[in-house]
Formats: sequence, C-alpha cells, structure tokens
Amino acid sequence: MKWATAIAEEKDLEQAVAAAGEELSTRLGTEQPDLLVAFAAGYGSSARARLGDLLGRTLPARVRLGCSAGGVIGGGREVEGSAALSLMGAVLPDVRLVPLSLRPGAMPRDAAGWRELVGIAAEERPAFVLLGEPFSCDAQALAEGLDGAYPGAVKVGGLASGGRTRGAHTLWLGESMQTDGAVGVACAGAMTVDTIVAQGCRPIGQPMFVTAAEGGVLRALNGRPVLEVLRELYESLEERDRALMQHALFFGVVMDETRQEYQLGDFLVRHVVGMLPEKEGVIVGGELRQYQVVQFHLRDASTSSEELVALLRRYREAPDRPQPVGALLFSCLGRGIGLYGVPDHDSRRFQEAFGDVPLGGFFGNGEIGPVGGRTYLHGYTSAFGLFSPR
Repeated sequence: MKWATAIAEEKDLEQAVAAAGEELSTRLGTEQPDLLVAFAAGYGSSARARLGDLLGRTLPARVRLGCSAGGVIGGGREVEGSAALSLMGAVLPDVRLVPLSLRPGAMPRDAAGWRELVGIAAEERPAFVLLGEPFSCDAQALAEGLDGAYPGAVKVGGLASGGRTRGAHTLWLGESMQTDGAVGVACAGAMTVDTIVAQGCRPIGQPMFVTAAEGGVLRALNGRPVLEVLRELYESLEERDRALMQHALFFGVVMDETRQEYQLGDFLVRHVVGMLPEKEGVIVGGELRQYQVVQFHLRDASTSSEELVALLRRYREAPDRPQPVGALLFSCLGRGIGLYGVPDHDSRRFQEAFGDVPLGGFFGNGEIGPVGGRTYLHGYTSAFGLFSPR
C-alpha cells in the first residue's frame, strides 16, 4: 500500500491538474493510483465542470472523487483564500473500492437498502469516505443510515465549501459532476481505517445531569434552572474564560454513560445556539433526553491546538494502533488561519506526530466522523481518516 499527496497553486485549473498530477505520479513511482481524491478551491464553475475529465486523462485511477473547497490541504501545507488543487492518490492492493453517488431524496430507507446500494456485506465492515453538498445533503441522515447498515465501520468525510448558495458547490465521481447530494467510496479488504476527531473545545465547570429538556432546549441541570447554573459558572471563571463564554460557549454530551470519569473524545460537542431568558432555557445544537451527563465547554485557539496535539499523541502512543501510511483531513472553515493566526497549523501538528506520512484534505462546511461509536456531522472540527495496511 502506498499513499502520496500533491498540491498546486496555478490559477488555471488545467495547469494545476498537470502540475499536481506530475508531482503525484513522481511520488507514486511507476504505479497508477487505485483511488484518487481531489479538492479544488478558487476555480470557476466552468473550470470545475471539466475537472473529472482532466483527472481521468491525467491519472486514470479506478475510483476518482472529490469536491470544491474553500481551502485545500496537501503536501504539508494548507492553502486558504486563493486558487489551489490538492490531490491524494493511493495504491491499494487487495482493497475493493465501490464508488457511491446519492442524489437528494434518494437515500435508502432501511439498513437492507443501504447494504444493497453499497453491495458489501456488513461482516466485511467497509470504511467510507463521504463528501456532501451542504445545502442538499442531509449528512446526519446519511451517517445514521450507514451506521445502521454497517455498525462499527468507519465513516469519515466533509461537506463541500467555497460557494454561498445551493448549486454553487461541485462534487465529482469519476468523470461525472453533480451539484447536489453526496458522493463517496466504500473500501473493503486489506486496509484498516482509524479516525481522530478533534472538536477543539475544553470542559468548564462540572459534569451534570439533564433533568429538564424539550428537544434541543435545555431547561434544568441537576434539578436547577439552567440559566442559574450558567450565571454561577460565569462567576466562577477567570476573566479570559468569561470573555470566551460570551461568544464561544459549547455544550458536550457524554457518549459512554457507563464511564465515571471523562477525558478527551468522551464528549459529543455541540454549539450553544442561543438563550431563552423568558422561558429559562438554552438552545443547543442537538436533541437532549433526561439524565444525560453533560458539561459546558469553551473554544479558542490554544484549547483547539492543545486538544489536537493530545489526541494525535494518544493515537501514536497506543500500543495497538498501526502506523498510518496515508491520511485525509476534513477541517472546518472556522479553523485554519482564521482561528490560529498562522497557516498550516493542523498539518504541522500532524507532521510532528507522524513524520512524512502523506496528508491531504480540505476546509469544509461540516465534518463527518465518529464519537463514541456513532457517526455525526460536526462543526469547528478536524476529522482525520488514517489509513494503514491490514
């Protein structure tokens, strides 16, 4: 198994394909890639419409897929705010690849329908790389459908970016282009895929039980009104965290309720959407139920960096984890230079942990990855897929 990444910043997409394709071919040597993943930022719709054909003539991989992006990642760099093309190629002996295309309203209704669509038995536990169009793809329903059909199998990916309206994003699968729905690839056979999902937050206060909630409206924690809890929490914080609490407050739900102590990766983090003072409630980005264990979180650059470094280190040092030979990174548009103030932050932290392992990816409108054994659509997250031979 061999992975390689290349990035080109030519403003003409055809020239970028030629430059990145030549670099990728050099890195792969004489072998043609079985899988080619492309992310393109800053190119017009007419140019993007030709990308599938250009890639097919330059690098005729077994499966080719990709999407438009607000920024791209590859070759140890992250390019934001300008035209760039990132290519990730993989030679995958003894790995079965099944390309997937889903249009709005055409998702299967049950697990059997998903398995029929994919064409791989659940016992094979395929891994999925998924790319969706943000306005037309119900990414959470996609994740839940595949979780039901393939429990325990890895699903990782992101939502295309670079546009502001429906139809302004592009997905590619082979030589075909679509501006809605989702594309992806299922991978089964002699390959292991692991994930690291860095949500960029740290807990504040103490874990508490949900004692009153309606849907996504939280009303009470440990039997006390939630706004009273928040006021008390605010008063207990240092000045810096008080400032963060006013604009970067998040909400974490413990995913494994059998645990007595919680650490990185144990919370599914959701944004605090707003307050309802007149109804003594807080709106959070997700459904709540009685007696869930929850904790408020804050997000800033230093917290996000420290969490990512810790998660990468924990993966690298775990005795049962394989050394990856390639990785894909699906990062939020809200991270990158806008969060850290410097370019290439997450890519550099990855290189510090894993050396010269090829890493490709893009900045998107949402990230798909597992927390606590289930797959979710995230925001403000970096979701890594790490690939190694089985």
